Amino acid sequence: MYLVTGATGFLGKHLVDHLVQRGPVSCVVRAGSEERFDSLNQTRWGGRAQRIEGDLGAERLGLDADRLGPIEHLVHCAALYDLRADEQACRAANVEGTARALALAAALGANFHHVSTIAVAGDADGAFSEDDFDRGQDHGHPYPASKYAAEALVRAHRGPFRIYRPGMIVGSSQTGEADKADGIALLFPLIRRLRGALPAWVPLIGYEGAPLPLAPVDFVARGIDHLLHLDGLDGRTFHLVDPAPPTLGEAANLVAAAAHAPRFAFRLTPALFEAFPVVLPMLRGLPMVKKARDKHLGGAEGGPMLRLLSGRTQIRSERTQALLDAGGVTCPPFASYAWRLWDHWDRVLRPAQVRTLAQTVRGRRVVVTGASSGIGEEVARVLGSQGAHVVLVARSTDKLAALATEIRAAGGTATPLGCDISDPTSIAALVAAVEELGGCDVLINNAGRSIRRAVSESGDRFHDFERTMQLNYFGALRLILGFLPGMRARGRGHVVNVLSMGLQTKVPKYAAYIASKAALEAASASIHAEVLHDGVRFTSVYMPLVRTPMIAPSAIYRTWPAMEVGEAAAMVSRAITEQPTRVSTPLGTMSMFWGLLAPEAGLRILNRGSRMVPDEGEEATDGRSSGIVGRILRSVTY
Repeated sequence: MYLVTGATGFLGKHLVDHLVQRGPVSCVVRAGSEERFDSLNQTRWGGRAQRIEGDLGAERLGLDADRLGPIEHLVHCAALYDLRADEQACRAANVEGTARALALAAALGANFHHVSTIAVAGDADGAFSEDDFDRGQDHGHPYPASKYAAEALVRAHRGPFRIYRPGMIVGSSQTGEADKADGIALLFPLIRRLRGALPAWVPLIGYEGAPLPLAPVDFVARGIDHLLHLDGLDGRTFHLVDPAPPTLGEAANLVAAAAHAPRFAFRLTPALFEAFPVVLPMLRGLPMVKKARDKHLGGAEGGPMLRLLSGRTQIRSERTQALLDAGGVTCPPFASYAWRLWDHWDRVLRPAQVRTLAQTVRGRRVVVTGASSGIGEEVARVLGSQGAHVVLVARSTDKLAALATEIRAAGGTATPLGCDISDPTSIAALVAAVEELGGCDVLINNAGRSIRRAVSESGDRFHDFERTMQLNYFGALRLILGFLPGMRARGRGHVVNVLSMGLQTKVPKYAAYIASKAALEAASASIHAEVLHDGVRFTSVYMPLVRTPMIAPSAIYRTWPAMEVGEAAAMVSRAITEQPTRVSTPLGTMSMFWGLLAPEAGLRILNRGSRMVPDEGEEATDGRSSGIVGRILRSVTY
């Protein structure tokens, strides 16, 4: 008979899949996990497992050995695996919990099977085999340190024991099933962003790294089940890893291929860091690296993980592999199941992890400029419905009042504040009023002025450039500078600049408009790099032409493709929720890269198009916009 701890965990449930086929299995289930266990027992194990209430924090797990009956094997899978947990929490679950499980095994006279981790290798240099344990290594994080201490307790146990050290466990090689995004899956969001931003054929620069000691969870479970029942192996330790693992670069490219994303064609090797020791400290100091450490490693440097990636510590598993090979237990190559990992993450895990707009803005003060019509009005309406306190900003106070009434009637919170964004005094009053409300959490610089005029008609209209700069650049910048101190003091803030796809396409006859948006883009990028460590982020939304009152006076726009305001509001909502550096349409991204790859050809195409489209608008064509230019424009979608 088997007694299993951690049966509802990721590895535990896969191991119980095998054990229930061999004999009676009792599972120690803590309070609050009963429903999860019962569901697994019904759907996976056909009711063949028995639930026993227990607790790692109680003496002998809170169980009476005399009442349990004969137990031959106690399989200890339970552990706290949370790289953000502190030392006290890790020690309580992983060290003290193991001590109590060992006491129960001794009382039962059972064989003790302990699930450890290859992370006990810590910063040991060179090969680390199954026989290695104490090499004076440091662990750099409470989790591997606690698993090392737990393994030391098991090794001192007077009864029969076996220790299993899985590698970096990934999802099932058969289904891709995983409970959370971890290990190699932490790269998946980056790969998905690259897929959305770049064509699949664009070659990228990446990091090659050393062979990764990966292990699909179903292989680990089969391996433990096999080794657990072999005779004469008590007191031994086993490494359960892929015997022919891919490097980090190879693994990333296999996943990128499954995602139809760009590949890392040029990959830097660990030798770079050996030849230039200053590079690694510089990389560790980057804001994005610090953020990743805070999010996934609890702020730790990630010592053991980085050593595995660099190859300075190598996990050896020849002895374990010989035993598995003899029993027909093989680890499938990563190339055969990488697509399954991606598919499960993209379909199941990613949607479950995506932060919703309501979660992002609920209770936050969001300032929306240009809220009296068009994109700003629709964005404000959406944000109000998701629980944001929307501060409505525009010159038309009567329209703002009507929109605020509408948002409040729908259960939202809205404050209308009239302001002329081109007037410094009016902006100062607006900033002061918002600070009285508690400060700005999200600023959406949406208000703007667009002018379409050929350069041949602009010689005596220099004020076109001054007007667009005054509103689109200076006004937006004054708002940023006004709200930035409060954001930095609170340690959080987000600025969303609604820019133009014209920055990517460099479309002719919009010199004044594009110049003002380019100035805002450049200034924001520089400020972003300066304040990122304070928790303030900037996002540029490269908006295509949108069907709003702003474009109505230009007859030429009647035949041009235009996005509806609801779609535009969705782009802004994505910017607020995901906080990327930029949000763009595929057409805009393609245009930007076309300009980089073939600038001369792109320039000639723009020049030709400029000459084909009339300056004055559709009326000048006598309705002939239904010709080739009209057909081309109507075929374009964003």
